[in-house]
Amino acid sequence: MSIRTGLIGYGLAGRIFHLPFLLAAGMEIRAVATSRAAEIERDLPGADCESDPIRLIDRDDLDLVVIATPNASHFPLAKAALEAGKHVVVDKPFTLNTREADDLIAVAEKCNRLLTVFHNRRWDSDFLTLGSCLGRGDLGEVVSYQCRYDRYRPEVRDRWREHPEPGSGLLFDLGSHLIDQALVLFGRPDWLIADIFMQRPGAETDDGFHLLMGKGRLRIVLAAGSLVAAPEPRFVVHGSRGSFLKSGSDVQEQQLRDGAVPDHAGFGEEQPEQQAHLTIMQDGVPQTRIVPSCPGRYVDFYRGVRDTIEAKAVLPVMAREARNVINIIELAFRSHHEGRRIELPED
Repeated sequence: MSIRTGLIGYGLAGRIFHLPFLLAAGMEIRAVATSRAAEIERDLPGADCESDPIRLIDRDDLDLVVIATPNASHFPLAKAALEAGKHVVVDKPFTLNTREADDLIAVAEKCNRLLTVFHNRRWDSDFLTLGSCLGRGDLGEVVSYQCRYDRYRPEVRDRWREHPEPGSGLLFDLGSHLIDQALVLFGRPDWLIADIFMQRPGAETDDGFHLLMGKGRLRIVLAAGSLVAAPEPRFVVHGSRGSFLKSGSDVQEQQLRDGAVPDHAGFGEEQPEQQAHLTIMQDGVPQTRIVPSCPGRYVDFYRGVRDTIEAKAVLPVMAREARNVINIIELAFRSHHEGRRIELPED
């Protein structure tokens, strides 16, 4: 069965992060809601272009609606699509706050529709590689987990993500990825402390953050910055048996920008110089070896969505998991504004 799909938004998220993987997973793109009609005619000549997203949502020839629009629009569009009887994929971040996330989960349950969030960086090469090491127990008990997502973008750009509006800023943008990955690996923390800041001249919303979380003996440090010309390692993870260090970024986005598609040979495969280093203590002596990188595979998200709609699998990202990411973001802002450590109640 071909899943008839409508895509709302054809900016960077819709064009680069959703469309190629929808097509690779075998979805049929029936319509796109965007003002970029010429691009739709060029890229998807068989699809209709709708100027109004509600008109797309109200179509009766769609099974799935994918929302790849600015963050503040996620809640109203997702709610409308669910109530129109469509399954829904929302780009990250899920919503602006926990209340909106809870409301959408309740609407999906009431309407008996699937609701999920595109937390694609669960399928980054480096994260999959780390996961394989942890799954084998290579590091023993993890006691320190550090993950960074840095960029060098000294100029403030005229785009919604850098304007002072709800859902803008780096914590909502890159923080969503880092927090989701940490929650996948370790679950909900016991407490957190956050420093959220603006460092570039002319910045109007946060362009960096440091987030410290604790769970028992484990310490989790998540950070991002916009003035990092020489990035530090992406992952630095220490455990009772050894350490894992990994530099570089997942290659899938750049490959797509360069014109590759997910079914090309070598898609998602890193260069050898990007491979992780695993150091294990043996008889008191550190032994370091290279860990072959797992290929990145964002397409697995949409394959999972397809299989769930066809009743062959469970959703690759549960809406409640995405809701928990939003909850951590809310608490991080609270910690920053109140200048204190926040204890997290059991969820």
